Amino acid sequence: MPIQDKPRGLKAQRDAAQDVAVSALAFIAADGERLVRFLSETGLSPATLRDAAARRDFGAGVLAFILSDEPMLLAFAAEQGLDPRHVAGAHDILAPHADPDATVRRPM
Repeated sequence: MPIQDKPRGLKAQRDAAQDVAVSALAFIAADGERLVRFLSETGLSPATLRDAAARRDFGAGVLAFILSDEPMLLAFAAEQGLDPRHVAGAHDILAPHADPDATVRRPM
């Protein structure tokens, strides 16, 4: 379900955001140079990628990688028929929330 369909409910929004992340990973994996760069920047290897993909925050990391490079973001969004803002929205949905009890806080 494309995220621009504005799914209702938190689970539906999270599922739609996860679909965007899975599409982003496929987009990254389809290009050898992008995949090598992704693995290099994340510290993952082909052997550890599968285990990492099972982690709850993996989708947010994939989308953060896409968002870090505007030409790549625009190419991915065009390929998927998404507005680039929806990729950012999917990232925000999947990104872990700040722990209010943490000693280090995000700037407001």
